[in-house]
Order: sequence, then C-alpha cells, then structure tokens
Amino acid sequence: MSNELIVGNSTQYQVHKENPRSRGASSQNITVILPAYNEEVLIGSLVLFTKLYADNVIVVNDGSTDRTAEVTRTAGAEVVAHEINRGKAEALKTGFTATANLGADIIVTMDSGGRHNPANIPKLISPILEGNAEMVNGSRYLNYTGKNVPIYCRVGRTLQDTTAKRNFNLKITDTQSGFRAFAASTKNTFRFSGKKTSIENEMLADAGRSGFRMTEVDIGTFNDSESMVRNPIKYFVGVLKTVVEDVEANRPLYFYSVPGFALATCGFYMGFKFLEALFLGSASLNLGHTFLMVFFALAGAYMTLRGIIVHSMAETTRQTKPA
Repeated sequence: MSNELIVGNSTQYQVHKENPRSRGASSQNITVILPAYNEEVLIGSLVLFTKLYADNVIVVNDGSTDRTAEVTRTAGAEVVAHEINRGKAEALKTGFTATANLGADIIVTMDSGGRHNPANIPKLISPILEGNAEMVNGSRYLNYTGKNVPIYCRVGRTLQDTTAKRNFNLKITDTQSGFRAFAASTKNTFRFSGKKTSIENEMLADAGRSGFRMTEVDIGTFNDSESMVRNPIKYFVGVLKTVVEDVEANRPLYFYSVPGFALATCGFYMGFKFLEALFLGSASLNLGHTFLMVFFALAGAYMTLRGIIVHSMAETTRQTKPA
C-alpha cells in the first residue's frame, strides 16, 4: 500500500514496510523525524539503524541538492520534500504534520548528521510509555563530567542552560539537544517559527508555557561536537547571541522594559534637575545636555512600552492558541 505525502508543490511516494523492531513489544506507534539537508553520505545507514527501533522514519528532505532523497527512499524511509531549503524549524513543522498520516503515538526528533545514536530511542521514549512525561529531552551532559571539554565551552553551555532555566522554568542540562521524544498529543503546541531564537529553545519555551511534564534521559556523547577544535571568540559570540535572542523572545519585559524604565527615569531626573537649576538661575541652556536628556527620556519610554506590548501580545497569543 503506497503512502503519499505532499508538501507545497512536491509529492513523494514511498511504500511503507513493516520492520522487525528492537524496542520491545509496545503497541504504541513510534515515528522518527529526520530533517536532512545534503546528507547523502550518512542518511541511508542512519535510516536503516533507526528502523530497528521505530515503526516509521520520516526524512524531511529540506531542499537538498545531492542524492539525499534517493538514498532515503532506497533505505525505506517516508520522504517529504521541500523544493528549497527552509531551515530546521520548517523541516520539523513539516515532519510533525506528516506524523498524523502515519498514526504516530510518540514522535522522536533526531539530527541526520550522525550525532545521535538510534539505540537510545527505547530509553528516550520510556518515560512517555510509562505515563510519566509528555516530552523527554535527550541530554549529553546529564552524567557527563566534560573534563576534556575546553573551559570556554563549559562556560558557554552553563550560560545557555542557566538562561533556559530562568526563561522556561525547566530543569534542563542540554538545551540545544535535537534528540527528543514527544507524546503525539503535544504536536499542535509548537510554533516552529525559529525566527527570534533557535528551534530547540523555542520548543522548550512552548513546552514550559504549556505545562508539559518533561524529563531528561542520558544519551551519552555518541559524537560529541564540543570535543572538536573551535574558535573561542566565535563560539562565545554565538552563545551570547543565543542567550540575548532567548531573553528577547521569552522575557520581553526584562529585555526591553527594565532597561527602558531605567533610561526613562534617568532622562526625567536629568530634566527635573536641569529645570530646577534653570529656574534658580544657576544653569543655562546646554544643547548637548538637553539632547542627552530628551534622548534618554524618549528611548526609555519607547523601550518600556515596547516590552509591555510584546509581552501582552505573547500572552494573548498563548491564551488564544488552540489546543
């Protein structure tokens, strides 16, 4: 029986075949999503390995220009195609939508570059099967000392995790993990915009706001990218960019309104002191001082109002979002 999956103007046909699975005798339908862009070298073996632990494997061919689609079809995956590269957020959105056609009860996301070990899928989905969680985060650092990881990587990771804990109110040790499991009932909760923050953090934010029960399991360091040599400055700039984007997207009151209120207060205080001195005759009109005073007051008022408006819009969107 053929299974037709359509995205935009692209149509892919793939025959779904039953496979012997090594995940146990659970009656739950396990579907794995693999976003892929030019992954022809690894994707075939990854699909074959993953099929040992799942009922279905969906590969979202995100505008690849190599033989990714052909290789994945040959390996037996369900292939959904984007005509152009849309990025990971859109690929995951397409994959989550496609799971409905396959009757998924549990959805697993993995990277297609070989960073995750499919043999960890049974461990990852176990809390959902047992009814203890709606979302499970696969962590590389839950039981990992990281002694061989450069100090700047450890500092950067700690900064990202601390920000996530404050922003999302979640106890997470690996905020950037792409190896996660979800109960199918959660799939309509996620925005998949990926515009102001990484899709990994955005999904954590959505899960935290929706009150999902979440837990972590140790997935080890199957292919630890942090052991690779990096440019410390470039790495840390990327970390700071991620942190700033997360705070802006998830805590607009802190990002805009708090510094804005401080600026406005400074501007109005300068204005008050200036007018006091002017009326007492101890000061004369100073163009530079006046410009700075007005700039602080207006910029501060704008930032304060922007933070309040963005926060209110986000709250309204969350309250009106369909379950």
